[in-house]
Amino acid sequence: MIRRLAPAVVVAGTLVASLAACAPAADDRPLVMVSTNILGDVVGELVGDEAQVVTLMRPNADPHSFEISGREAARLRSADLVVSNGLGLEEGLQQHLDAAAADGVATFVAGEVIDVLEYRDGDAAGIPDPHFWTDPARMTGVVDALVPALSALPGVDADVVAAHADQYAVELSELDAEMTDAFEAIPESTRALVTNHHVFGYLADRFGFRVIGAVIPGGTTLAAPSASDLADLVSAVEQTGVPAIFAESSSPDRLMRALADEADVHVDVIELYTESLTEPGGGAEDYLTMMRVNTERIATGLSS
Repeated sequence: MIRRLAPAVVVAGTLVASLAACAPAADDRPLVMVSTNILGDVVGELVGDEAQVVTLMRPNADPHSFEISGREAARLRSADLVVSNGLGLEEGLQQHLDAAAADGVATFVAGEVIDVLEYRDGDAAGIPDPHFWTDPARMTGVVDALVPALSALPGVDADVVAAHADQYAVELSELDAEMTDAFEAIPESTRALVTNHHVFGYLADRFGFRVIGAVIPGGTTLAAPSASDLADLVSAVEQTGVPAIFAESSSPDRLMRALADEADVHVDVIELYTESLTEPGGGAEDYLTMMRVNTERIATGLSS
């Protein structure tokens, strides 16, 4: 009987050895946890294969309201670096970001390294605006500040990060130039923005737009518009004659269409990718693509 079992034992032993040889080695690279997928894309471009980059926010999610699992929260507290937007954006995640910082995890908060604008109107007036990424010049400032934070991670080749950052800075500069050219072609009379909620303050500041208003007042999609809010926006649309208003891909556009129907003029409702990237093939797979798509849609919509 021993002779009959021996071949099976040999086969089993060979199989175990083979599986062990094929199993992936433990990833000993430093772990960078990133809150939003926009920042996750940028961090990935900078650090490349030098670190593990884990983005918590799923594609097409709302950064104001997305949540994470208990397992993700535990991993957050074991990261080598946590990168977040800050300025009140990650409302559903903030307690976990605070817990990681309290545990001594190194943190990088993008909102702390830029020139911050405040909301000007409504209940949110005077509150910091977290949507800085709509201005590529401010994103360049974030990239510059991220380089030393990523380069300081154990085992990371600082020269590799610097090279990636230099290349990405060129791409951001090209993006900024493209946006400038496209927006300058919009007639001054229609260079105005009406959106789901206040997300374009930085873009307006950088490229000379007027922000007429937002269907959802304040800086968060968790708020709700009142009848008077909608009435004020209807008046603004009628008075300015803007040919298009814009709805974010992460938020339903029902209210935007209701606003367009209320206004006694023809107004197109155009979808933009503003607060979240999409899954591959979804139209806004990375930050640069998202910004170029939005630029083309804004320029076309307001020039028609």
